[in-house]
Amino acid sequence: MGAGHAHALYRRGHSPVHALPPHCKLVAVLAFVVVVVATPREAVWAFALYAVLLAGVAYVARVPVRHVLTRMLVEVPFVAFAVLMPFVAEGARVQVAGVSLSVSGLWGAFNVLAKGTLGVAASVLLASTTDLRELLLGLQRLKLPPLLVQIASFMIRYGEVIGGEMRRMSIARRSRGFEARGVRQWGVLAKSAGALFIRSYERGERVHLAMMSRGYTGVMPVIDEVTASREQWIRAAALPGAALLVCVTGWVW
Repeated sequence: MGAGHAHALYRRGHSPVHALPPHCKLVAVLAFVVVVVATPREAVWAFALYAVLLAGVAYVARVPVRHVLTRMLVEVPFVAFAVLMPFVAEGARVQVAGVSLSVSGLWGAFNVLAKGTLGVAASVLLASTTDLRELLLGLQRLKLPPLLVQIASFMIRYGEVIGGEMRRMSIARRSRGFEARGVRQWGVLAKSAGALFIRSYERGERVHLAMMSRGYTGVMPVIDEVTASREQWIRAAALPGAALLVCVTGWVW
């Protein structure tokens, strides 16, 4: 079980963060996100400290800030949703630059942006310091259902294959003078999507038959067994542990 090559988010390195076992990092990131979500939104300073903690992890892992920021653009839809909240939420209103905004909407927007941004940043750091193959082994080590691990493995392995097929179909359309300029071209795009589905389905059948002919019984063999020492667990717990301390302080204050 594994991926053929490193994914676009991964940055090869030899930092202490890279050296941690994948299941330790998965648990640490999950615990960190849970702590961030549990933090009261009024504790604005706490979210600033969380950002400092993540910046420290990025520094130790030697992951450039630009690498993290450019890959956080996936958060844009959530940002758009948060921007609308102060305008549509009900309750007490406040004037900001001559615009009436909801107080609860402003807090809600901040809550979504702060917690969402921190969660995305933590995920990007995890992906930047852990290869996909290691992530799958980590999920297996954490006793995730084998079927889910296999589905994730195949999705990663053949996602780029299907992407390459889409690019080849796009080149073929353009070579024949096709340009998607309006609604009239939607029919061609719909037929292309249908052809891509059929090709993907047929490829999946061929792969399944090839696996069956090689003795596949529904369980992928484990090539490597990842283990973690007590010291490595302690290192991984540093981030969520510090975040938990901040969270508790936020609730007490």
